Amino acid sequence: MSDGSQKVLRKIRPTRIILPMIIGLGVIFYLLYKEFDPNAFYVLTFTWFTLLFLIISLIMMACRDVGYMIRLRILAGKELSWRKIFNIIMLWEFTSAITPSAIGGTSVAIFYIHKEGISVGRSSAIVMATSFLDELYFIIMFPLLFFIISGSELFTIHGADLAEGSLSFTNKYFYFAVIGYSLKFIFTCFVVYGLFINPRGLKWLILWIFRISWLRKWRHEANQTGYDLISASKELRKKPFFFWIKAFLASFFSWTARYWVVNFLLLALVFGTTGVGQEVMYSFRDQILIFARQLVMWIMMLVMPTPGGSGFAEYVFNEYLGEFIPTVGFVAMMAFLWRIVTYYPYLLMGAFVIPKWVNKKLTSN
Repeated sequence: MSDGSQKVLRKIRPTRIILPMIIGLGVIFYLLYKEFDPNAFYVLTFTWFTLLFLIISLIMMACRDVGYMIRLRILAGKELSWRKIFNIIMLWEFTSAITPSAIGGTSVAIFYIHKEGISVGRSSAIVMATSFLDELYFIIMFPLLFFIISGSELFTIHGADLAEGSLSFTNKYFYFAVIGYSLKFIFTCFVVYGLFINPRGLKWLILWIFRISWLRKWRHEANQTGYDLISASKELRKKPFFFWIKAFLASFFSWTARYWVVNFLLLALVFGTTGVGQEVMYSFRDQILIFARQLVMWIMMLVMPTPGGSGFAEYVFNEYLGEFIPTVGFVAMMAFLWRIVTYYPYLLMGAFVIPKWVNKKLTSN
């Protein structure tokens, strides 16, 4: 097995699911202990509408993966079968779940795609195109939602008074969002410049940066990134405008479906605690605000060093979306349910898919 394959195996070994699970569950148990109220369970009932919205939330996550698969199919020019695309997406999501959000699964995604029969150059182009499309979604949606939803509403902290929840320099989540968005914006500018304007110039800049003494040990990887960038640029510059429209629409569908998960989980809780007809359904503006806050939460997670944002995601859900949960004692439980639907399945799927994939693609070669 090559050194590159061994490095990837060290990064994606299934035992790495332990750390993010410990961190995430630790925060959840702390929040449950802090807010536990046995009386809250007396208002909990189960209705068919509860089941319906729980099922829809799972469908939203499935739509998210389907959107990813469609996009990869478009970017690969239909050279990958749906089975191979499914394996790549699960491996990619698993890697994202066990690495810090700023790194994600992109660092080894080229390897996954290449091992499924795509050349290294085209694999690099596909991965860089997905990164560009993902960041473009956030670059467009964040300011759009910021103007639709006022800043004071978007950054209000659950349980805080209006002064603390308003858009000001005292709001810690505002800082997280601005830093995360700035990193995404800068990264997108670099990708656009490198892919479509001057790839060789960006490669020179990358190598110049990695001349810094404490970065030199990664200079070889930086040099390879530069070569991948040039190769990807040659591949992607030839694509027609309609190609990018289709790929972006698949990205838009995927990310939007993911953010609707919490909306339907909250609706399930509303009908499960009040009963159908006893309380008016959340307004459309509330639904947009919940959606917008999830997008901001994802941007915040970019600056967190824990695997998959574990710990921080559960904590910020408790404060940032707590006001939409009708029963106080269920805030931590909802955070846990949210992570069960959107995060832990990728840890478990990866743990099952990786051994079979490694045995087929690596150890047998």
